Amino acid sequence: MEMNIVLYIALGFIGLALILGILRFIKGPTAADRVVALDTMSVIVTATLALLAYIFQRYIYVDVSLVYAILGFIGVIVLARYLEKAL
Repeated sequence: MEMNIVLYIALGFIGLALILGILRFIKGPTAADRVVALDTMSVIVTATLALLAYIFQRYIYVDVSLVYAILGFIGVIVLARYLEKAL
């Protein structure tokens, strides 16, 4: 029973972190701030998928989170290259 409470508290903190990331993405004064916020939200979503895999005992979510993490990393690299005008 106590483990369920801890998991729900963790989901609450993850939700709060996602909301703060969205605010930084919207408010960020520079494009670099927005890219960092996007990368942070990608990590948060990956952690959420891994936590949901544990909660629901559906470990296919772990595979989905790994693919999402790889695509998020590639996306940030592409955006960083674009911002420095290398593409």
